[in-house]
Amino acid sequence: MSLFSSIEELPNSLLETLDILQFRDMTDIQEKAIEPILDGRDILAQSKTGSGKTLAFGLPCIINTNVSQNKPQTIIITPTRELAEQIAVELRKVASYKPNLKILTLYGGVPLRTQADSIAKGVHILVGTPGRIQDHLAKETLTLNSIKTLVLDEADRMLDMGFYDEIVKIGSNMPRGKQTLLFSATFPESIEKLAKALLKQPLTIKVDTIIEENKIDEIVYDTEDKLKSLNLIIQSYRPKSLLLFCNTKAECISLTNKLYSMGHSTIDIHGDLEQKERDESIIAFSNGSRSILVATDVASRGLDIKNIELVVNYDLPFDSEVYTHRIGRTGRADAVGTAISLFTSADNAKCSYVKNKAKIAHLKDLRVDSKFRMSSDYDTLCINGGKKTKLRAGDILGTLCKEIGLSPNQIGKINITQTKSYVAIDYKEIERVSKALKKTTIKKKRYISWILG
Repeated sequence: MSLFSSIEELPNSLLETLDILQFRDMTDIQEKAIEPILDGRDILAQSKTGSGKTLAFGLPCIINTNVSQNKPQTIIITPTRELAEQIAVELRKVASYKPNLKILTLYGGVPLRTQADSIAKGVHILVGTPGRIQDHLAKETLTLNSIKTLVLDEADRMLDMGFYDEIVKIGSNMPRGKQTLLFSATFPESIEKLAKALLKQPLTIKVDTIIEENKIDEIVYDTEDKLKSLNLIIQSYRPKSLLLFCNTKAECISLTNKLYSMGHSTIDIHGDLEQKERDESIIAFSNGSRSILVATDVASRGLDIKNIELVVNYDLPFDSEVYTHRIGRTGRADAVGTAISLFTSADNAKCSYVKNKAKIAHLKDLRVDSKFRMSSDYDTLCINGGKKTKLRAGDILGTLCKEIGLSPNQIGKINITQTKSYVAIDYKEIERVSKALKKTTIKKKRYISWILG
């Protein structure tokens, strides 16, 4: 495995930033893609989620950005809002070595005018979804004649969602000499068609294209009572974190309510939620305030949630590629994981592929602890201040420990967004902390706070 420092084109200031972020060794996709991208090659890369591809395309884009030209120079198109935000967060961390480099996300759920105002003030790297980018082009609030690099991330998922025409149309609004980088977890015929339409003599790279053996234990259980079987599985495997997939929003909401009534710590994420609510669901799950995340396929791609022990397909997807992406939420990086599918008689026709992939197990063989519930040690405290008010994790931590008397081990993960901060706090202490903060200042300023519902 090579080090980032082995790439001569990376400036020392960037290497220092990478070192602080603990990015020293390159992943396979980074090792094979970064230098060709820096050389100006078009890239057609097959790489699964979690392989490090964001830095593979992100580092060259940041290096090649001319901050003195206050126009969009790179545009990264993604299938979901969550992935767009995740990419932007990661690139901003790395780009901190380069003063005044501006990265902007473009997706629905945020007023078009707000985004248009940000574009007008000047931006260098855009990260967005096809629909919202098209909206800005149609309204003429965005022009792409200064684009040097087009990145398509998780292109197969975008094509699954029906965005082929939009992507080609967006590409047609850019200079012909642009560099195009296409990243996809799978290579169906539609990807080859898109590559022919947009890429010029691309270098094809394939790494991490299959789920590594022994990394994910795939199991299928036959059942005619999915809710009862799910509870037996929870009480047998006793995971600390569980990601559950449903096929519809209605089932997602219903299952969340049923599991909550059974005593499990549960939250959901689906397309009917506002962007703020979706973000908060992810934060609560990733910081341990909720142990179970019930999701539609909005969460099967692009979400970088670490240390998910167990994934369960409560509803089976009809597409085997969707199944692969779902179970890929566990067993990430160096971790191992388990993926379980519930198979009913109604699934036989369309979902028989699962039994070819997973080993068949029997519910009667489970060793069940009927008293076990998936509870959480933390709840999340929301504070009405964030990056815009220059609130930092250290400021919050200092106040909670020095002023309110919490010990550091009673405080979990701290997430700070532009306007809000989210703090995981020992559930036994959170009511006291919430009341105490009403009388306590952070950096000499009093903030409104509340417990995430």
